Amino acid sequence: MHSFSYNIKEEILSGINSRDKADAALLGLLTFANALDDKRIMLLTENELVKDFFKNNAERICGEGCVSVERSSKRGEQTLYTIDIVGDDNRIELLSYLQIDSSRRLAEDDLPKDNLCPYVIAGAFLACGSVNNPMKKYHLEFVVPTLDLCNDLGFLLVEKYGILCKHAERGQSNIVYLKESENIIDMLTLMGASNGSIELMNVKIEKDMRNKINRAVNCDNANIEKALRASERQIKDIELIDSTVGLSALSESLREIALLRYENPDLNLSQLGELVTPSISRSGVNHRFQKIAALADEIRSNKGTAAK
Repeated sequence: MHSFSYNIKEEILSGINSRDKADAALLGLLTFANALDDKRIMLLTENELVKDFFKNNAERICGEGCVSVERSSKRGEQTLYTIDIVGDDNRIELLSYLQIDSSRRLAEDDLPKDNLCPYVIAGAFLACGSVNNPMKKYHLEFVVPTLDLCNDLGFLLVEKYGILCKHAERGQSNIVYLKESENIIDMLTLMGASNGSIELMNVKIEKDMRNKINRAVNCDNANIEKALRASERQIKDIELIDSTVGLSALSESLREIALLRYENPDLNLSQLGELVTPSISRSGVNHRFQKIAALADEIRSNKGTAAK
């Protein structure tokens, strides 16, 4: 069972179906690789598909044998691939072909034309990006090699695509990250992972619906508790009147609502109003209970005065 992040990278790679797209993605991948200069070009990845993409396209440009792949894994952990471009000539040829220098910047003047620019960003994601399962939380990030490159990526996303991202430091790494679901949806769509974007949207809709239901249930529960507390107060008032001056002291309409409350402690005011003959509104029932409460308070007040 692959992770959501793995599936996103698989979908991105499946959409790279031409040499121009592959070159743009490789440009992004190399710019955000773990090492990039004429002494070493190296990428660390746990994703076998990314490893194959890097190897196949580097060999397309520089010839077979230009790539070295080392595989390592600890017991119970993910396999890690260390991918190196072997030989100074191969490194120089690859950097020259993609017009990359060792400054590791993402200047707009160095980017390909607009329709290929998203593949550069997709390549960056293949190199150092990940995205959480949206069922758990909304979070997409790039672990970027340098602060300057981090700023370049953030500026490009905001200025060119209106995708607002944030920056954080984690140890020695610089992180460009997104936490808002709408921004992540836009980012996945931009990088060519439209199915992943739709999946995230569906999860968001489901979560929003569940939250609305929970809020409605919580509101209903709160209203029920409030109604029960009000019913308890009303019954106490009625019992006090009954034990002191008697319910006969009440008018016929108040006595009717008092007896209905005795018999139906769980009903709300609207439901009680339907039992009255003729039926009355909720506000009408509330008005009668206010009169009963006023009489009960008067009895309590008189008791307090007599005690003094």
